[in-house]
Amino acid sequence: MDNLDALSAAGFTLPSPAYLLGAILFGIVGFAAYRYGKKTGNSHTKWIGVALMFYPYAVSPTWLLYLIGCGLCAALYVFRA
Repeated sequence: MDNLDALSAAGFTLPSPAYLLGAILFGIVGFAAYRYGKKTGNSHTKWIGVALMFYPYAVSPTWLLYLIGCGLCAALYVFRA
């Protein structure tokens, strides 16, 4: 437990279960969108899928993760083939 306290003092924290669930969920949706966009030749769907897979690495607040993820999923709906 001392290592966890030392990491917390250095500014590192573990993500919440809600964050982990959201990151996995949007990553799976992004992978499916990427595969579908690549198969159909729809570049919008492919690149939105890439964004869905990799944006959780750049976003740390859980509420922002879900906000951006829902926005990108809405973009998938708008740019569907």
